[in-house]
Amino acid sequence: MTVTTAPPQAPEAAGGPQLGQGLKQRHLSMIALGGVIGAGLFVGSGAGIAAAGPGIILAFTASGLLVMLVMRMLGEMSAAHPASGSFSVHAEREIGPWAGLTAGWMYWVMLCCGVAAEATAAGSIMNSWLPGVPGWAWVGVFMAFFCAANLTAVKNFGEFEFWFAAVKISAILAFLVLGVLGVLGVLGGHGAPGTANLTGHGGFLPHGSTGLVAGLLASVFAYGGLETVTIAAAESADPRRNVANAVRTAVWRIAVFYIGSMALVVTLVPWNDPDVVKLGPYVTVLSFLQVPGAAQVMQAVVLVALLSAMNANIYGASRMAFSLVARGQGPKALARVGGGVPRAAVLASCGFGFAAVLAGYWWPDTVFSWLMNTTGVAILVVWLFIGVAQLRMRRRLEREAPELLTVRMWAFPYLSWLAIGAVVAVLGLMTTTAGNRDQLYAAAVLVAGLSAVGYVRQRRLRSA
Repeated sequence: MTVTTAPPQAPEAAGGPQLGQGLKQRHLSMIALGGVIGAGLFVGSGAGIAAAGPGIILAFTASGLLVMLVMRMLGEMSAAHPASGSFSVHAEREIGPWAGLTAGWMYWVMLCCGVAAEATAAGSIMNSWLPGVPGWAWVGVFMAFFCAANLTAVKNFGEFEFWFAAVKISAILAFLVLGVLGVLGVLGGHGAPGTANLTGHGGFLPHGSTGLVAGLLASVFAYGGLETVTIAAAESADPRRNVANAVRTAVWRIAVFYIGSMALVVTLVPWNDPDVVKLGPYVTVLSFLQVPGAAQVMQAVVLVALLSAMNANIYGASRMAFSLVARGQGPKALARVGGGVPRAAVLASCGFGFAAVLAGYWWPDTVFSWLMNTTGVAILVVWLFIGVAQLRMRRRLEREAPELLTVRMWAFPYLSWLAIGAVVAVLGLMTTTAGNRDQLYAAAVLVAGLSAVGYVRQRRLRSA
């Protein structure tokens, strides 16, 4: 006989201090939209284009399809059981405490290192505008500002992200409109390019399958950060509905913002134009279309994207740390909450991020290099945990509480297995190049260490 049970309470919500619910629907909508538009898209995608040529369209399409599947799986679980720990909570519930610990702290390290990288890049931009102020001073200002903002009510984080996302979305939409006009020959005075840049300069895949693999790896890492909306939804008034809405719009957001813009770039300018890497693909296209002040405008947009990512990463890291600690997966001192905000976790996350910044100055080729290498693979590890947890949760919910499946994974279980296989394949492809192998080795050390700690702790709890 099938028994319908009440939705199990998220582990971090089972007593103790509670987080606020200050995020509104408009905040989450913009977080979901802005989450796919980062500095990696505006600047980092140039390296992918240089590697894959026009084939970058295929690379972003393939990785985009994978991300859609991962987000659909995560959305199914988060809509059924909203939790500020998101996939870490799901992994703990469905696989075991060791999995929740590993996925959660791996993600925390990734976000904190992201804060360091983004703060350093933002400081460099400000230093280029105001050479009299050193970059490290701007790093300190940005770190202090966003740390203070995240120590206050969660609605402040929501407001910052709302306006940051509005700027990024406006910029990418304006680029898409201008790019279409350029393809049609209406703008730029060069006439319609047709397929000249897609088939010329060595062809659609100028570097063959090797270049396509490099472009695929670059595009996969550009999608990191989409998971934040499932963390943020737990601090809204109606997390189940908000998560469901965000996940359902993921498909067209990825198609329009990433795949659409990459298609315009390689159609309008030669993939091997050195400015694509040096200045970034968006600046190169806007300059080609003779848009006044293109470089300055896009540099300002990149700055906004970096600051937005800093803000979101501090938020996501602090909530993940709080969730882990509330479930007994970390030092209890980080569980302190004030005004509905996990302030101790915010300070710890900012402190780790700032320590990573200092490591970048003092030990750029040792400590900092190792930290950044671990973050490159962290998102793939997290996606693996999401896939396995979703397979187990879906079958359990179908037996116990089918009414909680308000968001369902497409063609279950076939696409779930396909997504897991694709993540494993990407990890396999990373072994083909020296730089990516270094990332795998660094990440393997961190995963092994966290898993061992989690497994030992799990055995002790069971034997107690």
